[in-house]
Amino acid sequence: MTILRWVPEKLVVAGLYLSLLGGAMLAQEPPEPKAVARVQVVPLPYGQAAFEREGVEMARYHFRAGLERPFLYPIVGPSGRSLTRMGHPHDPQSHSHHNSVWVSHVDVGGVDFWSDRRLGVVRHKRIVEYVDEGETSAIVAENEWVDKDAKVLLNETRRISVTLLEDKEWLLVLDLTLNAAGQAVTLGKTPFGMIGVRMAKTIGVNDGGGRIRNSEGGVNEKEILWKQARWVDYSGAIADGGLEGITLFDHPDNPNHPSHFHVRDDGWMGASLTFDSPRDIAPGTPLHLRYGLYVHREMKPPAAIETQWKRFAAPLRAK
Repeated sequence: MTILRWVPEKLVVAGLYLSLLGGAMLAQEPPEPKAVARVQVVPLPYGQAAFEREGVEMARYHFRAGLERPFLYPIVGPSGRSLTRMGHPHDPQSHSHHNSVWVSHVDVGGVDFWSDRRLGVVRHKRIVEYVDEGETSAIVAENEWVDKDAKVLLNETRRISVTLLEDKEWLLVLDLTLNAAGQAVTLGKTPFGMIGVRMAKTIGVNDGGGRIRNSEGGVNEKEILWKQARWVDYSGAIADGGLEGITLFDHPDNPNHPSHFHVRDDGWMGASLTFDSPRDIAPGTPLHLRYGLYVHREMKPPAAIETQWKRFAAPLRAK
């Protein structure tokens, strides 16, 4: 009783009110949560963003200031290991521009954007948006292709999307829109550009006993180098007893389809946009390109790869 005399009346009332309120809140049903997307884009520090499947990284986009060009690394296969690498395994200095999965060209208005000599740099401008749609996520970015004098030659919009497939396989799609900045730009005749993929060392034909195949039945560099195809696949060992690979898809809407492919037994492949002739990009007439990377387990039979290519090649839905 003595204790009650020392407790102010208002405090007792407030305590009773809070007790009743807490009980009422506990009695309420929790809010219905929204479905969590299985694949998400997660922005990271230092100019990076990761694609994650249920919290596990699949790929990472690097775009910080000071890079020669944005790139994607790693590209994680179903086993959890990266199927790509940074640089040539035996010549890292002169092939430092082999940044896993990258977009560049050796002759843009006479300027070399392919090498790391800083004659031309693909400079990140801004992230437009991150998109999560359940089974697909995307990054939309804007880049500037600038020469050594900081003159902008091309403005680029890049959409990178990841779509989940069965059995931890997945599809990465690169949609590129290139606009001339001010005056027409010519992409010179060359096998170097527009997209390159540097495979993991153990997948290479020379280092790991891997295999390159294309849609026309060719096998390895001798039969595939600079030949036209709808797709090229590079598969090999990523762990003892485990084979995985990446198929590089060329889209039918690309202006040079079926593309000539630049491939090497030393572990890289690329789609050559201007192998047979130069291409002009006039102001107000952008160049649209679409490439796909099918990340898969095992050494897929050609028929299975062709099925995935046909899905990729289907007409785009109008937005």
